[in-house]
Amino acid sequence: MAVLDSTLTTQLSQLLTKVVEPIELVASIDDRPKSTEMVELLNEIAALSDKITVRTDGDDARKPSFSIERTGTDIGVRFAGIPLGHEFSSLVLALVQVGGNPVKEDADVMEQVKQLDGDYEFVTYMSLTCQNCPTVVQALNAMSVLNPRIKHTAVEGSVFQDEVKEKNILAVPQVYLNGEPFASGRMEMADFVAKLDSGAGARAAAKLNELDPYEVLVIGQGPAGAAAAIYTARKGFRTGLVGERFGGQVLDTMSIENFISVPKTEGPKFAAALEQHVGDYEIDVHKNVSATGVIPATEQGGYHTVKFGEEASLKARTVILATGASWRLMSVPGEDEYRNKGVTFCPHCDGPLFKGKKIAVVGGGNSGVEAAIDLAGVVDHVTVVEFMDTLKADNVLQDKLRSMGNVDVITSAQTTEVVGDGAQVTALKYKDRNTEEEKQLDLSGVFVQIGLLPNTKWLADSGIQLSPRGEIEINDRGETSVPGIFAAGDCSTEPYKQIVVAQGSGATAALSAFDYIIRNSAEA
Repeated sequence: MAVLDSTLTTQLSQLLTKVVEPIELVASIDDRPKSTEMVELLNEIAALSDKITVRTDGDDARKPSFSIERTGTDIGVRFAGIPLGHEFSSLVLALVQVGGNPVKEDADVMEQVKQLDGDYEFVTYMSLTCQNCPTVVQALNAMSVLNPRIKHTAVEGSVFQDEVKEKNILAVPQVYLNGEPFASGRMEMADFVAKLDSGAGARAAAKLNELDPYEVLVIGQGPAGAAAAIYTARKGFRTGLVGERFGGQVLDTMSIENFISVPKTEGPKFAAALEQHVGDYEIDVHKNVSATGVIPATEQGGYHTVKFGEEASLKARTVILATGASWRLMSVPGEDEYRNKGVTFCPHCDGPLFKGKKIAVVGGGNSGVEAAIDLAGVVDHVTVVEFMDTLKADNVLQDKLRSMGNVDVITSAQTTEVVGDGAQVTALKYKDRNTEEEKQLDLSGVFVQIGLLPNTKWLADSGIQLSPRGEIEINDRGETSVPGIFAAGDCSTEPYKQIVVAQGSGATAALSAFDYIIRNSAEA
């Protein structure tokens, strides 16, 4: 039976026309069925291109695994396991990049990768259901192509469970460098360069300081920020778009089914479409940059200053704040200590690592109940822990949850502590709010799903008015308390935190910025 279906085979056949240099797929195998399946996959790939050959005499300690090697060079990458699911795109990119198709990345970042001096052996532990893992795998694979002194192996955790257990990996993606823990979570090539190259930060700051003032500077690269930047660019204004990661919170969303006109998509795909659309306009995009403060203009129509650390800043006639939100924490003892050691936030990424174990989902809203439903199909048992006396999720989700045989629901429960043995989570303590009795659940993982907090702490000294919840106060035009500074999306008091609402909010802020610039120009 073929590993790839006809649709994937057709797509792969077209993409492999980009392989211009001969490559070898070198398999290291044992007698497990997974090895047989992997070799079948490699043979199906090789049958689609006369530039690709397969060998089964590899001697790597991880079996099944295979390397993709450019013939006669030191350029190559390795996959341990079978990279299908979310990692299929990583496999395809590795094939065409090792096969001589140019890596597509910022020219400055690629040059920094080529100039890295040292031998780097990276290992990424990932799961095929993780949305953030492909970004890490693809970045390190591309770096291996650009600089042969960089080596990378992507390890599918479910196939190498003994190794995952030995290293106590309870969250993915997890990256090791030369045998030592290096990083976790979603990272792009620029993030790796910043950690490896001590001078990268200073060069990035100098590059920002050299730029002329913008007419519109958008802070945040999620749906609201992307919409705002496109709208102001279409008005002909010089626009800058700055953010830590393109897509923002959308990147952590597994399924999007309520964006009108798009029946169903996934967060990373949606984020990629946002970035592609922004790329159609003359917008200066600055990625992997965190704003740390705002100094409002001293006079109407003057320049606002946005700071990035101690040494970098940008000036703009108008600023649109669209920094979104991030996961709300429980703020209980043990939560920080055991983060990525059993405390996690992404059921799709980390769920497979808890196969056969008992876990809790804290939060009974839509996100919490959806997480519990997904996890129930993977883990041994799920307990939903909700602070209020009833679940807050939609009835259809509650009905589905209660139909599952390995799920319990505890309401009126105040989480008080995450307990562990120093290496990983062993229990969750909570207080029964009706009886004040302290109770404990013995378990291996805690998935936190209690909503979001606006990313606005960096605005504390800006003079911009915030709500008691920390949201940026705006009116129906997206105006903040400071003339010429606007806000949009989940970081603002816009009442409904939805992608489609955030985009409309971004468009409103952009049109208000346009109006502000025009009116002030006319008065001047």
